[in-house]
Amino acid sequence: MRLWPRLRVLDRYVLREFLTIFMAALAGFPILVIVLDVTENLGKYLGRELPPLDIAQAYVYGVPETMFLVLPAAVLFATVFSIGGFTRHTELTAAKASGISFHRFIVPIAAGAAVSTVLGIGLSAIKPEANQRRGELLQEKKARGNFRSNFTFANEDARVFKINTADALTGIMNDVEVERRGTGPDFPSYTMFARDARYQDAQGWTLRQGFIHIMPNDSTNIAVSFDSLRDRNFRAAPAVLMADPRAPDEMGFTELGAFITSMERSGTDVNKFRTARMLKVAIPVTCVIIMLFGAPLATSNQRGGPALGVGISLATTVVFLMLVQMTQAIGDKGLVMPELAAWIPSAIFGIMGTILLVKVRT
Repeated sequence: MRLWPRLRVLDRYVLREFLTIFMAALAGFPILVIVLDVTENLGKYLGRELPPLDIAQAYVYGVPETMFLVLPAAVLFATVFSIGGFTRHTELTAAKASGISFHRFIVPIAAGAAVSTVLGIGLSAIKPEANQRRGELLQEKKARGNFRSNFTFANEDARVFKINTADALTGIMNDVEVERRGTGPDFPSYTMFARDARYQDAQGWTLRQGFIHIMPNDSTNIAVSFDSLRDRNFRAAPAVLMADPRAPDEMGFTELGAFITSMERSGTDVNKFRTARMLKVAIPVTCVIIMLFGAPLATSNQRGGPALGVGISLATTVVFLMLVQMTQAIGDKGLVMPELAAWIPSAIFGIMGTILLVKVRT
């Protein structure tokens, strides 16, 4: 009965030390990234004649993305430096002498890493909108002009439009094909083709001289031709069609999934989107895995001191980021299933961490 209260005090102490370093690293990395980005790109932003306030706001909107990407590194630094400190000050040795194993000792740190995983999932939900706003403030995306040809557009209702040509000045599209994947007779699949379409502000797009194939089930195909058809759910202005498509980091997990489904129906290669989508989950989960890898290594800090801790953390972070880039390229090319490629770095560090945890002196 006396041991449990002492363990609770120890847990709080270990968790407090971990979180102190974790929060410092999580706040410090974005500041470092901002300083480096200002040094490299401030001249470019000023050359666009951007207001200084817009530039400052853009950096603020970029913080969630940076925090999301550096979460595993922040967890690793906090793990290595907290456990390294416990080792150098013989606190870990004292805990072992009291009958507390190394595995039990790092449970609060594992809990802190799990909290960082939840934080990562939360950042993953808010960063798409922040990234989009940052791009707008920095004018990263510009219209393609007033004419565009041979492109695909995914509407908000998950329909895919294949468009031969579009002119924003006249508000006219030519050779428009529309696809929708249905679920049954109440919401049937259909494909539609129109020779051209014209845009009217209040009414949206009117498709002319075409036909539609309605498929309520696998054995039924109803074909109907039309002179004109008003699409009430397609109201994207011509200027919107000219803009660059949203990047994966500007879409959430669910939205990106719907976008992938739409693009797959149009025959577009979506491997890079599938990899990016799974990384939205894999990176936060890696926080726990990287902690399991770093904790046994941190026990070697007694002789090397803080310098060795910095070396271990930086080397591991660089290797991890290299693995992420390599496996993302592999997934994008389709050499490995994209969803599997996103988990390869976590799997590698998970296996190594498990081996190190088994071998560490408890």
